[in-house]
Amino acid sequence: MIDPHASLKDVNRFILDNFEPAYLRLARNHDLQQKLAQAMDELHDCRACPRNCGIDRLTTQPRICQTGRHATISSAVPHFGEEDCLRGKRGSGTIFFSGCNLRCVFCQNWDISQQFSGREYTSDEIAEIMLTLQNKGCHNINFVTPEHVVPQVIEAIVAAIPLGLQVPIVYNTSAYDSLSSLQLLDGLVDIYMPDFKFWNRDSAKRLLKAKDYPERARAAISEMYRQVGALKLNRDGIALRGLLVRHLVMPGGESETKEIMHWLAEEVSPDTYVNIMGQYHPAFLVGSRNRKNQPQYGAIARQTSTEEMLAAHHSALSAGLWRIDRRQPAAL
Repeated sequence: MIDPHASLKDVNRFILDNFEPAYLRLARNHDLQQKLAQAMDELHDCRACPRNCGIDRLTTQPRICQTGRHATISSAVPHFGEEDCLRGKRGSGTIFFSGCNLRCVFCQNWDISQQFSGREYTSDEIAEIMLTLQNKGCHNINFVTPEHVVPQVIEAIVAAIPLGLQVPIVYNTSAYDSLSSLQLLDGLVDIYMPDFKFWNRDSAKRLLKAKDYPERARAAISEMYRQVGALKLNRDGIALRGLLVRHLVMPGGESETKEIMHWLAEEVSPDTYVNIMGQYHPAFLVGSRNRKNQPQYGAIARQTSTEEMLAAHHSALSAGLWRIDRRQPAAL
């Protein structure tokens, strides 16, 4: 949704007439092997995400993310369910990684994130997948849930460059990312797409099993914006570079949504492109009961209401955000 008061000049600020993926510029001007070596060091004493497990993932049994030396991929397909600016007419080339560094009790992809479906792929195999998706016409390569496999993502991008990769890289994340990993990705990722889930530590502890999520997400999103700035499109409306923030509206979460929207507008940029998502539904552990046979997560055991969605859009507009994904209902 574009603010009806925004001028054509305002909108045109976010159009790129000439574009080259960041990783091609980086490859011309820098030795990527040093960046790759730093990424591999993260696996020796794992600090790839905020869990800071400290294990050697090259030799040791993996911990919370369930991933060792090689990334596990559940599926890789041209995906048409993403935002219009990512899917276009030919789809977003999504690579879904299995495992996750969060334990969201409401996870809608729990069969991938928690049950760990799929098989391991080497970096060369992932690079081949990337080229296959590009050759199918996908507008970008979209790494989904990559927080715990940043070293492997870097390894795959470096392997794909000499094979002819030339579409934008999308980093599609929960925002529970370490700053060290994001800094290694600087110059390799064109589009960051974090989901800012919760503002309050209590909510994060109860529903994500990560009480430090809010501050980690704020730090991560700030770093992402520093690297790529506001989202920029081509003249066909396809995203090429920048930050796109998702926010899943939760039942009863109006106050947290309001805080997140104000933070994005005031501390990141009022030009931040935001997708306010309304597809929440009870899933995974939401229907579970405790030892007293009482619902453990009764407050979120329902779908998000129309009124809550409208309130979320109002919070965004009131905060000064105006680049809101147009597929969402916002009859204000």
